[in-house]
Amino acid sequence: MFRELISIEKAKQIILENIPSKPVKTEKIPIYEAHRRVLAEDVVAPFDVPSFNRSIVDGYAVRAEDTFGAEEEKPIKLRLVGKVNVGEAPRIMVNSMEAVEIATGAAVPEGANAIVMVEYTSKEENSVLIYRPVVKGENIMKAGDDIKKGEKILKKGEVLGPRKIGVLAALGYTEVKVYSQPKIAIISTGPEIVDPGKPLAPGKVYDINSYTLSAAVCELGAIPINMGIVPDEEKEIEKAIKTALENADAVITSGGVSVGQKDLIPKVLAKLGKPGILFCGISIKPGKPTTFAVIDGKPIFSLPGQPTSSLFVFFMLVRPALQRMAGTREESLPTVEAYAGEKMFPARGRKTFIMVDLKRDNSGRLIAYPVPKGLSGAITTLARAAGYIEIPENRQFVESGEKVTVYLFGD
Repeated sequence: MFRELISIEKAKQIILENIPSKPVKTEKIPIYEAHRRVLAEDVVAPFDVPSFNRSIVDGYAVRAEDTFGAEEEKPIKLRLVGKVNVGEAPRIMVNSMEAVEIATGAAVPEGANAIVMVEYTSKEENSVLIYRPVVKGENIMKAGDDIKKGEKILKKGEVLGPRKIGVLAALGYTEVKVYSQPKIAIISTGPEIVDPGKPLAPGKVYDINSYTLSAAVCELGAIPINMGIVPDEEKEIEKAIKTALENADAVITSGGVSVGQKDLIPKVLAKLGKPGILFCGISIKPGKPTTFAVIDGKPIFSLPGQPTSSLFVFFMLVRPALQRMAGTREESLPTVEAYAGEKMFPARGRKTFIMVDLKRDNSGRLIAYPVPKGLSGAITTLARAAGYIEIPENRQFVESGEKVTVYLFGD
């Protein structure tokens, strides 16, 4: 039987108290391998970006005051004294009533303080006609306009994507310090499950949890280690968990945590090491039999075997712990206000989470409909759900048409 059931809030507290407050391992990797990795240090700009004043248009570098009064019918003629291409240092000085042809991205020559767009000019043999005046600084990106030297441009804990990696490249980085990715071993148990691709005998189902949990682990920036399907035999389970503890930073099991004769996970965990099992059973639906243990400093999350229950408990309890281990920030779920599409009943005495789909009625209101009703074994429940609503243990039901808060799985 289950031990005393604890609240989900207490379960979260116990888990996070037994997870290090931040990752302990870091490593340096090339920036071209840094996509989706987590920064382990602040990035401070060592120089201005751009490091020189540059033109943002094709045109002519001039002194702005020399263009004042220029008109379509009365252009101002400036002497053309040279050209600056992209990637070269200008060797020309712009003096009074002079202009230098310049390309987009090229360095602005000394003496010039504005760029006239080529569209508002016409070129003669050794001069250029200006048909529209410019003001000081027009069409010039000044040194440091993008990034200033000494500016903290990226913060520790940020996940690196294409744009942030581009910033690192702009600052001349070839390597970056990131948190090491935690390795998470995943074990499936159950006499009814077989590997996908094998013949499906009567009474058997394909292993879902190994794949959904592995994908969920990847999504958090950790590395899944799929240990495969383990028979419901005490020695085999013990061997598999010991191997997992040797090769991973944390372990996730699914199945074998209920009250049947073949539900052996709690029995095995109780004898593997200290401190052992920290809770065995939560007062929620789905996910009541969820068990958590720590063996020699490594957490073990034992989830229900039913695919929807397993993935939902991962989302609620395991995900925050792995985010901490990976160094990413735990973010609050987005919520929307909606109205219950039908009467909903919680499990008696347990906080109940009901997966819902969202649709709009004729007036534009969001309506939350359960999908499907109470089938914890149906993997399509989470696939179809936009989010979930939470019904406290002291509520008897949610009335149809009642306003509810929906916690969204995505945006």
